[in-house]
Amino acid sequence: MSAFVPPERQLVIEVTVSNILRSTTFYRTLGFTLIRAEEHFAELGWEDSKLLLEERASYRAPVIPAGNVRILVPNVDDYWAKCAELGIPIYLPIENRYYGLRDFTALDPDGFGIRFATPIPMPEDGQNPH
Repeated sequence: MSAFVPPERQLVIEVTVSNILRSTTFYRTLGFTLIRAEEHFAELGWEDSKLLLEERASYRAPVIPAGNVRILVPNVDDYWAKCAELGIPIYLPIENRYYGLRDFTALDPDGFGIRFATPIPMPEDGQNPH
């Protein structure tokens, strides 16, 4: 069976934000590229993947993130340091996880989670790597 659309267009996340300019700046600071910007909408890219932002001025962030987007990077510690330098709030601190990733989850200005991760070697016995 052939794909209906190219894989990078099939599953794209759209995040509701309360201030499009603030959120676009936030994501660009982390390394996203701006593909398209409109008055209440922005399309951002990370390699071949896309993140859509839609502004709704009345939006209020949940106390606990409703979800997160995971971004695999070569060295997650570099992003950990960048988020600390920028004073970005952290939801889950950096750690080697049982599922084979070293990761952490930062929060965007509206409380959506951005999880940066780097694969780590799993022990041969399948036990927890930390």
